[in-house]
Amino acid sequence: MKYYIVAGEASGDLHGSNLMMALQKIDANAKIRFWGGDLMHAAGGALVKHYKERAFMGFIEVIMNLNKIFKDISFCKNDISNFNPDVIVFIDNSGFNLRIAKWAKHEGFKTNYYISPQVWASRASRIKAIKRDIDAMYVILPFVKPFYKKHGYEVTFVGHPLIDAIANREQVDESKFREEHKLGNKPIIALLPGSRKQEITKILSVMLSLVENYPDYQFVIAGAPSQDYNFYETFIKSFDIKFISNKTYDLLSISSAALVTSGTATLETALFKVPQVVCYKGSTISYQIAKRIITLKYISLVNLIMDKEVVTELIQNNFNKKRLKQELDNILNPETRKQLFLDYYELEKTLGGKGASEKTAKLIYESIIS
Repeated sequence: MKYYIVAGEASGDLHGSNLMMALQKIDANAKIRFWGGDLMHAAGGALVKHYKERAFMGFIEVIMNLNKIFKDISFCKNDISNFNPDVIVFIDNSGFNLRIAKWAKHEGFKTNYYISPQVWASRASRIKAIKRDIDAMYVILPFVKPFYKKHGYEVTFVGHPLIDAIANREQVDESKFREEHKLGNKPIIALLPGSRKQEITKILSVMLSLVENYPDYQFVIAGAPSQDYNFYETFIKSFDIKFISNKTYDLLSISSAALVTSGTATLETALFKVPQVVCYKGSTISYQIAKRIITLKYISLVNLIMDKEVVTELIQNNFNKKRLKQELDNILNPETRKQLFLDYYELEKTLGGKGASEKTAKLIYESIIS
């Protein structure tokens, strides 16, 4: 069978790579063409365009790059037509993918969606287009299934693929890892400032402002695979801090605490049972627009899934040195940590166990042959 997969950022690349490997186990003759990243490329198939080429964050940034985005959409449609897949699989990345899906459905292609657009967070009006253009939707967050059902659309909850990604990873030898990266013996505070240039620029400098206040800890930046060291260098050259690129899971597995930019990383950090403070700061205009259309109580996946404040969220003006220090002190407190660990274990149970990628691959394959 021929599969065309469209993913748009680092998390989509991770989940797309695991899905591709699962599809190849089920379908020995699978031919896969995809938009994604290095992990999907390593899984096999033909890379059409890397997500690094189209990583735009926020309303203003998207508007400034509209011409490039429309060219990519046109190119994607032509590439799909030439490949003529048995199924198109969209992974998150709704702004791009829903435009392609509308065209693809009209052209008669089978459309499957893995990891729902965040219609539960904003612009629920998109559900109408999803119902019209998507043949099957596979969701990874438990509260999304009843949300869609309320709107008259049946979807399948497959569990969260991060559970598999974390459980199946090669275990790190802490002593060797510390020696390799010259980390010394101090407990580690991991800094996860995001993956896009815009968010790193706004968030990392505030995180770094705490370094001098914690001489008994080693701060380590988890470098995103989408960015080169040269980009981070201007931020960190005057700090006693370590930088480790593309080894976030290994770093989290030996960290005592973490400061994390809102996104998938908040859930990854929780699954590694690392106490965290969630951070977010966008451009003023983008934030003001988002505040008016997003209807959620929380921004972190941890709190959304648990439907309560498990981890503290510092957003926009609340994300400053004073508040960040207060909250970091709090998660280093033994009593706070005990409660966080209990909540994290409950979170993992709520996510539905292992096997999300395999379940989804099986459903996609069956959707073709049925």
